[in-house]
Amino acid sequence: MVLLCSQFREGKDMVNQVPTFVEEEKLIAQGYRLIAGVDEVGRGPLAGPVVAAAVILPLGKRPSWLSKVRDSKQLTPSQRESIFDRITESRVAYGLGVVSHEVIDKRGIAPATRLAMRYAIEQLSTCPDYLLIDFMQLPAVRIPQKSVVDGDSVCLSIAAASIVAKVNRDRMMVELDGQFPGYGLAQHKGYGTPEHLEALQRLGPCPIHRKTFEPVKGRLL
Repeated sequence: MVLLCSQFREGKDMVNQVPTFVEEEKLIAQGYRLIAGVDEVGRGPLAGPVVAAAVILPLGKRPSWLSKVRDSKQLTPSQRESIFDRITESRVAYGLGVVSHEVIDKRGIAPATRLAMRYAIEQLSTCPDYLLIDFMQLPAVRIPQKSVVDGDSVCLSIAAASIVAKVNRDRMMVELDGQFPGYGLAQHKGYGTPEHLEALQRLGPCPIHRKTFEPVKGRLL
């Protein structure tokens, strides 16, 4: 069973949106207990992997730090790191899925993103009985699920997953910066900033650039 959220919130400013447990509470009322929020980071960069995370939050008394959870894009790096530490130190179950730039080039970014999400779900220590997924659907995953538009802004489980994915991908890009210096990967994390584009023009693509993404593709012609 796959459900698609119909509320698209066109034109709504989501910057100050606080994620809630409403979606999870609806599912709890239906008898679901292991509800995983799923999100990804890294669809848009010119370099590096796409990374997804799946997070199952506790259903009982929720820890106070959950009140600080937001869409990862709304948090500073230090805030993300702090919340990530709380997630990993607590009894929250989470899984991580990483798909390389080679697979992105071979299969395309949307299929690669779905693959990363599937990997993240498979890495959970316990199998969820329902999935709340940011925007996407996973027809290959035989678990009841709902695609939630702006899920990382409105749904607490998805927002937590966005933080786990973002912190892990950022750390990967910092490590890759040491392997491929000169591009500023530790700063822009592979996104197409002016500094990155200037380095790409000056140095040409490095091994972790996505060869099917412009302007990288144009530099290979």
